[in-house]
Amino acid sequence: MNVSEAVERRISVRAFRPDPVPAALVADILGKAARAPSGGNLQPWRVYALSGLPLQDLKAAAAANPMGETPEYDVYPPNLWDPFRTRRFENGEQLYASVGVPREDKRTRLGWLARNTELFGAPVGLFFCLDRKLGPPQWSDVGMYMQTVMLLAVEQGLDTCAQEYWARYPKTVAFHLGLPDDHMVFSGMALGYRDPDHAINGWRSERDPVEAWCELKGFE
Repeated sequence: MNVSEAVERRISVRAFRPDPVPAALVADILGKAARAPSGGNLQPWRVYALSGLPLQDLKAAAAANPMGETPEYDVYPPNLWDPFRTRRFENGEQLYASVGVPREDKRTRLGWLARNTELFGAPVGLFFCLDRKLGPPQWSDVGMYMQTVMLLAVEQGLDTCAQEYWARYPKTVAFHLGLPDDHMVFSGMALGYRDPDHAINGWRSERDPVEAWCELKGFE
């Protein structure tokens, strides 16, 4: 599998099979992903991989508090504007349409949202953290590290779903990870084998054509 194939196959999987993922394979992916770039080679990521009972305990604690906690940060800016607002709206509509949930069925939609706390049934939960004193450039570095993890997972026949949703549970996650006070939770990620028969994995989010957001200048 080449890089282009991995990029094409990667999607945000929201239904996983329960098949376990070997610890050695998880460690190999996380280790190889450390070749991701970071400004000044700071390597600002701190990663926790949970499975088994530790993951079950974290999921149970989050599920017991459906309203969440004070978030570490706003995942989206307030009063989101176009084209970003429209992209987010359409993405949500397509996601819920894939499982036959109409817009007016708020209760069922909230139920699907709550499945984030279950990591969509994935057997492994990854949590990406960084020192609180680091800034936006280092957040970007952590994002590049996460993308590298996702592509390496695809190479190994695995799938992922990045979940900034876990920023809603900073105290709960920190407690279950044993996270130092000077570090914060940036994002979680579900890792495992996708359920190919589940409808929610049968659609792909849309992308604008390159002409909509890229300008090429000076080329012959």
